[in-house]
Amino acid sequence: MKTRSRGRPRHDDVLTPAEWRTVQAVRHGLSNVKIAKLRGISLDAVKFHVENAIGKLGLDNRQALRAWRGIPKHSALNKQAHIMNATLQLGTIGQISRSVKDIKRAEEWYGKVLGLPHLFTFGKLAFFDCGGIRLYLQEQSDTGPESVLYLKVDDIQSAYLQLQSRGVEFIGAPHMVHKHANGTEEWMAIFKDPEGRPLAIMSQPKSQ
Repeated sequence: MKTRSRGRPRHDDVLTPAEWRTVQAVRHGLSNVKIAKLRGISLDAVKFHVENAIGKLGLDNRQALRAWRGIPKHSALNKQAHIMNATLQLGTIGQISRSVKDIKRAEEWYGKVLGLPHLFTFGKLAFFDCGGIRLYLQEQSDTGPESVLYLKVDDIQSAYLQLQSRGVEFIGAPHMVHKHANGTEEWMAIFKDPEGRPLAIMSQPKSQ
């Protein structure tokens, strides 16, 4: 008679779902404190996940984790055929971000006063449609850059490598920031212009 093993079932991916969520946040440039607050878990839990991920992946430190280009096994991005020598095309702005101090007040103002179509809200993030360009509002006490341009690309992995080869400085590898109910994933990678101001490339692969 077989005995059932105790504890959680083993995952078929290199990282557990909780570790993946933490790694994506690390690659987005968030500190452990901000990750804990965003995910509603303890600081010790975040540290535990970071240390586990670094150990499992055989990396040296957190900086190496930010540059690691791994993709979750079941991600829609894995189903894309990555063509590394494809012509890089930038130009279409998919999103512009602004920081706000009160997301509820901002959501009311942009939606009802300005009349922008509301797309969706989760947590302290709200999104509106500006004639096909997405406006992304994020609540934070210490207001960051006035705006960040997010440039759409078809293949974020290829675009990342090509821009890196041209000397573009990224703050982290491409990472998923959100997965919609319909299976569409939001991937991005943030980089700097010559003055150190942030820009980003973004893609929206969808599970078939």
